[in-house]
This record gives sequence, structure tokens and C-alpha cells, in this order.
Amino acid sequence: MKKLPDAESLKLAKKYRIPLAKTFLAKNERQAVLYAKKLKYPVALKISSPDIVHKTESGGVILGIKDEKSLREGFQKILSSAKKKNKNKKAKIDGILVQEFIPEGGTELIIGAKTDPQFGPVIMFGLGGIFVEVIKDVAFRLAPVDRKEVQQMIRETKGYKILQGTRGKKPANIKAIEDLLLSVSKMVWTNRRIKELDLNPVFANEKKAIAVDMRVMVE
Repeated sequence: MKKLPDAESLKLAKKYRIPLAKTFLAKNERQAVLYAKKLKYPVALKISSPDIVHKTESGGVILGIKDEKSLREGFQKILSSAKKKNKNKKAKIDGILVQEFIPEGGTELIIGAKTDPQFGPVIMFGLGGIFVEVIKDVAFRLAPVDRKEVQQMIRETKGYKILQGTRGKKPANIKAIEDLLLSVSKMVWTNRRIKELDLNPVFANEKKAIAVDMRVMVE
């Protein structure tokens, strides 16, 4: 398997209406500055490379950049860190992703898919962050799914109570989460090249559910 280039992943997200934080691929520092002005500060910077699967571990992510000076410094820092920390010294660097900064808010979710050799595409939903690692509160369904099935997925997780609102916290927009799961199902069902998909994190609040990072692995 190999990681799909970010530029292609962004096209897929747009085609299948996956709500992803607004993102541009900057080939150089000048483009990064222009995109940041278009998005308006604060922004996030992320390394874009088909050879670097885990951006954070490679020092390839900087969040909450508030001005042009910090942007320029961050751009160069990411390029330098990615080359030093990444084990693959010949990793191809496509550029730097300039993304609108989505502050942590609402409930953190993880949505994904994986192709099972026997059953085909399988959709996954659960609470994100520490919950997915510690509690492993996730639900699975075979694709394609309909709205009734995604409703069942969401409701069978322990995290559903959190999404309904607790201790004064407003309930999350459940329909927006359902729509996102349906879009993921359609995308992996119609694109059999996709072997793995991760939307992590996804932040769900009372208004929307939006993914901050999207990783697609293909044959």
C-alpha cells in the first residue's frame, strides 16, 4: 500500500462532500503566505508527502500560526524537521498544506474505513483522542450503509451519550455525523483502490462535524 498524495485526497474529499477544514497545497513559501491571507489567520501548517504517513511524528505539523512572520518560520521549520526526523531520507516532499485552524471544540471523533480481503470495505465510527486508544469504543459496518445503519452505529457506542450533551454541553449535530459516515461509505464503495481511510480528528459540535486530517491509503 502507499499513501495517496494530499492533492488527490483533497479532490476526493471535495467530490464526495467530505467536510474537511479548508486546505491549500503550497509549493513554496510565497504561495503559503498568499493562502494564509486567503484563509485568514490563525492557520495550521502540515507537511505534504506521499512518503510520510504520520505528519506529527515527523515534526510536520504546526498549529495556530497567527501572523506572516510565524508562517514563514514555520514553513522552513517543517521542511527541516521532516528531513531530519523522517527515516526515509529520500521522502518526496510535495509542499506544505496551509489549512484553516479549527480549534478543539465539541466532541472529538474518529471515522475510518478499511478493506477486508473477504468482506470488502468496512466503515468505522467512534470517539477520538484518548478514547479510541483506551476505551476502544468503536462500531463497524459493511459498506455500503444507509442512514438507518449509520444511526445504529452511532447509537451503539458508549460515546453516544456524550454526543447527546452532558453537564451543560450542547448536543452534537448527529445528522451531520450521519451525513459524513454516508459520504465515507459512498467514497470507499465506489473507489476500490482505497484500502484504508482515516478521518482523525473529526470535531462535532451543535452546528457541524468537520474533519481536520484525512489519510488515504491505496493499492
